[in-house]
Amino acid sequence: MNTFSQTCFDNCWHSAEKPCPRFIDCVQRGQQCCDCGDESAQRLERYKRGLLLIEHDLPVVLVGMGTCGLANGAQQIHDALVAECETRGIQASVIPVGCVGYCAREVIVDVKLPGRPRLSYCEVTAADVPRIVEETILGGRVIEDKLLGIHSREQAGDWDGLPLIADVAFFRKQMKLNLENCGVIDPESIDQYLARGGYAGLSAAMQKGSSQGVIDDVLAAGLRGRGGGGFPTGKKWQFARDQQADKKYLICNADEGDPGAFMDRALLEGDPHRVVEGMIIAAYAIGASYGYIYCRAEYPLAIRRLEKTLQAAREYGLLGENILGSGFSFDMRIKKGAGAFVCGEETALIHSIEGRRGMPRPRPPFPAVSGLFGKPTVINNVETFANVSTMFRKGPEWYASIGTPTSKGTKIFALSGNVKNVGLVEVPMGVTLREVVFDIGGGIPDGKKFKAVQIGGPSGGALPESVIDTPIDYESLKGVGAMMGSGGLVVMDESTCMVDLAKYFMTFIQTESCGKCIPCREGTLRLLEILERLTRSYRDERSQEDAMLRFQGMVYLERLASVIQDTSLCGLGQTAANPVLSTLHYFRDEYEAHLYERHCPAGACRQLLTFSIDTDRCNGCGLCARKCPEQAIVGEKKKAHYIIEDKCIRCDQCRVNCNFDAINVN
Repeated sequence: MNTFSQTCFDNCWHSAEKPCPRFIDCVQRGQQCCDCGDESAQRLERYKRGLLLIEHDLPVVLVGMGTCGLANGAQQIHDALVAECETRGIQASVIPVGCVGYCAREVIVDVKLPGRPRLSYCEVTAADVPRIVEETILGGRVIEDKLLGIHSREQAGDWDGLPLIADVAFFRKQMKLNLENCGVIDPESIDQYLARGGYAGLSAAMQKGSSQGVIDDVLAAGLRGRGGGGFPTGKKWQFARDQQADKKYLICNADEGDPGAFMDRALLEGDPHRVVEGMIIAAYAIGASYGYIYCRAEYPLAIRRLEKTLQAAREYGLLGENILGSGFSFDMRIKKGAGAFVCGEETALIHSIEGRRGMPRPRPPFPAVSGLFGKPTVINNVETFANVSTMFRKGPEWYASIGTPTSKGTKIFALSGNVKNVGLVEVPMGVTLREVVFDIGGGIPDGKKFKAVQIGGPSGGALPESVIDTPIDYESLKGVGAMMGSGGLVVMDESTCMVDLAKYFMTFIQTESCGKCIPCREGTLRLLEILERLTRSYRDERSQEDAMLRFQGMVYLERLASVIQDTSLCGLGQTAANPVLSTLHYFRDEYEAHLYERHCPAGACRQLLTFSIDTDRCNGCGLCARKCPEQAIVGEKKKAHYIIEDKCIRCDQCRVNCNFDAINVN
């Protein structure tokens, strides 16, 4: 009996039309498939060459063309590379790929020459294309002012002294499991995904012989949902599997409405097949026959690539009737969301798919019992499904070895704000916030001090430096008044006012509240009014009663926030007050400065600022007076000017236009 080999696996999955329907049986029996032909082997070889997996004869160029890359001109660079190669008669593969994660250094272009290690260039512009073609592709020389690093020292030769990508601070502490293909493969090519071991996880899951075996592996791996709450994925699947129903549904939540979050978008743009593979595995586990990917319409690139992904999966027999001859049938489609934040809540999302207004409903019954169209439904987010694919490809024991005792695997974060290395990072559970912000993120730019990091978006909390050594896992973050959330991580420096930050999130939540329940609809509005009074100048108060309301609001702030937490209908409402509670807990002195002194220590609340002119520096040029929209600046020509405080609206035009640094802001 022939033993099953990787070649057999690859050939079965790369047959000319659809994969061999006996593939699963071949794997289970350990036999070599008899239907693997020469044509499929040659096809696999060609795609492996394009993927840099084996040595090849032609140069290969990878252009990072996720949304962040496109915003920095990646399309023009791609087109210029193609045109330049054609003009010079150069045979080279120019492949569009997803974002590698280092958004701060976009556009990133990788070049792989025959007999040389792959190298990465950063901050590439269209003007750099002729240099890349002339110096690197034709001349084999490195453009050092654009170099990010090389990917290996094998066959490096005179490149041996160049820095390795793995040693770059941004990548050094990352563990790229779910992002391993982003920036490496063409996300619109199923063959490139297969050549990297794609859908091997689906094969492994179906070899279990039963859906219960799949769920048992998910439970053994300790996978928890990456959508925010961290509920055990296996338990959710078990609830749905145990339900008796004529039809079950599966939903991927790709709504991603948190400010500063772009994890799901990057995954869908860079490696959509990984998410679809995880969904097929989940559908097999719970017995679902149809699925939906609920993706916000503001992600047009992700939607376009998802559409091509689903079409290719159907052509290869991975979606539709009798998948791979297993007897299991499953299909799915994309549902575009209109951008409502509340539709990230699972019951509101279900209502939206059903064609109703996106509003949460009371639970129980939970969706796993009665969800979409009243049928058992499982909802997981994009990153959760990506983890499912990774876990089944590597095995539950391997997956469970990563992370902490209660939080397994890795977590993807969208690192943004006042940090040097903005981008997408994937780290093992258990690393500290300090490592992410300072070691990977590079710390705070412009020599400013770190103040706080907002984790978990509007439902999370702002954590100060005193707790920045907290490990990233579900329980530890809850212990310091925050939550994992979907993965937004916004860094703030000393110029950020925490009262103003809380007001921003309350404005967002109040605007996005569906209005169904009174605690969320009215309670968040009252919280916002209290914060607005704290950041308002005394000049804007119409009566003594307004001043008293400022103090009264501060007295009731925590009590009101607690009531909203305890009585709101859905999870979004129950966590709506978290930004207020966390900033009040860790930065109470700033609240008191706003309340008692009418002073913003960070200088961010414009209504509390006082503008004055340094008469020793002012030479009476009159530029500030001409730029003032309220004529609040007076003075004679060539003599020091003055600001009439009662007329000043603190627009900051005087300071911006002064050429002598004569405007003082306190």
